[in-house]
This record gives sequence, C-alpha cells and structure tokens, in this order.
Amino acid sequence: MKFLLKILITTVNAFILAYLLPGIVINDIFTAIVVAIILAILDATIKPLLIVLTLPVTIFSLGLFLFVINAFIILMAEHFVNGFKVASFWDALLFSILLSFFNSFVHKRAFPVKQPENNN
Repeated sequence: MKFLLKILITTVNAFILAYLLPGIVINDIFTAIVVAIILAILDATIKPLLIVLTLPVTIFSLGLFLFVINAFIILMAEHFVNGFKVASFWDALLFSILLSFFNSFVHKRAFPVKQPENNN
C-alpha cells in the first residue's frame, strides 16, 4: 500500500511539474502514472549500479554527481515512455531536482516519523 501511495505522489508531482516546466511534456495522467512506475523501476535497478560505477566521481564532487545520475535516469525514462518528452539534459536535471524535493516534502507529510514517548 505504501508503494502505491508513493507512486501516486510521484505521479501527481511529475504531472504538475510537467505543467510548470516548459522543457518537460507529459501528455496525460496515464502517461504520468507510467513515468512514475518506470522511474521507480529504474531507481531500484539501474541507479544503484550507476552509483557504484561512478563512486570516485561522486566522492570527488562531494555527492553532487548524484544529481547527474538522477537526470540520466529521467532521460532513460523518457526513452521508455511514449508521451513523456524532455527537451534537454538541463531540463532533466531541473525536473529531477524539483521532483525529488516535492516527493520528499509530500512523503514527510504522508508518512510522519513517530516520536517515541518519553516516560519520565
């Protein structure tokens, strides 16, 4: 259930960002759902491999290269999903940064961390 809610949150955020960013096109809400699913699959499979392969560059850049990996994942998703278009690498970079930020923001609201009770 939690996975489906995360897919739904990513779908809504991606659809809104595609409306706001001129370099990103998502044709309809069904396409946004497919984009969210493909991004989840790529994040679970390809992204860890890319992180391991680019570990020296990631360490040297103090982790900033992870943004490049995220943009690459967005561009890969564009390749797999019809109706999802990204104009350039920079649009993919901005989209990935904003999508990560908004997903994190909404996930923190949807799944709050329970604080342990203090029994004094």
